[in-house]
Amino acid sequence: MKNRALVVAALLFLSLPVAASSGDAEVGKKKSTPCAVCHGANGVSASPAFPNLAGQYEDYILKALSHYKNGKRKNPIMAAQVANLTAKDMLDLAAYFSHQPGLVVKH
Repeated sequence: MKNRALVVAALLFLSLPVAASSGDAEVGKKKSTPCAVCHGANGVSASPAFPNLAGQYEDYILKALSHYKNGKRKNPIMAAQVANLTAKDMLDLAAYFSHQPGLVVKH
């Protein structure tokens, strides 16, 4: 039990630099060019086959990119897209897309 608590504490400590840092939306915009092919220039997809990224929560985008990179999410296209992304790249992309206006549904 003590070892488990130690492992959990170590993992939390190691995650702090990533959680404490934030992405740069302007840099993310420059890095988003490959994303535009499927997800649209500003993160609003023209096709229902690809999800909209605009307006999503920053932590959701970051987690999704991380999961594609580490294999928790299985998608060969996305796995290839994120393979060379650094943690900073993912933070920047998440900052950019989360600051874009999402779709507005009229009621």
